[in-house]
Amino acid sequence: MNFGEKLLQLRTTKHLTQSEVAKAIGITPRSYIDYERGTRYPRTRDKYEALAKFFDVDVNYLYTENEQFIDNAGQKYGYRGRQQANVLVNELAGLFAGGELSDEDKTEVMMDIQRAYWFCKEDNKTKYTPKKYRDA
Repeated sequence: MNFGEKLLQLRTTKHLTQSEVAKAIGITPRSYIDYERGTRYPRTRDKYEALAKFFDVDVNYLYTENEQFIDNAGQKYGYRGRQQANVLVNELAGLFAGGELSDEDKTEVMMDIQRAYWFCKEDNKTKYTPKKYRDA
């Protein structure tokens, strides 16, 4: 179940409208509708936490592995890292569209590619960041 499906299920279980949820967590109804459709995700962990608190669920329940990866990339590398991770996840999802791999194999491939992403980001950081700007 993806993020949008989880939100839809939680909201309908509580018999709430999308506008009521949006108002309660401090976002626009349009943003919340996009969350449920899966065309947009919260930009900050705070919004995930607000949703989790509102629906009385663990914040980790709302995350899928891919969303956690995208959020972590954003926290570590900013907006550009988040965008790169999002493109990576979306393009990889297209590779799996044919249904040739089992869900377990798809997860393993995705995790391996995510590990490669983190390795490359760190490797490039040491190669291309001037010494005075590197973390100690």
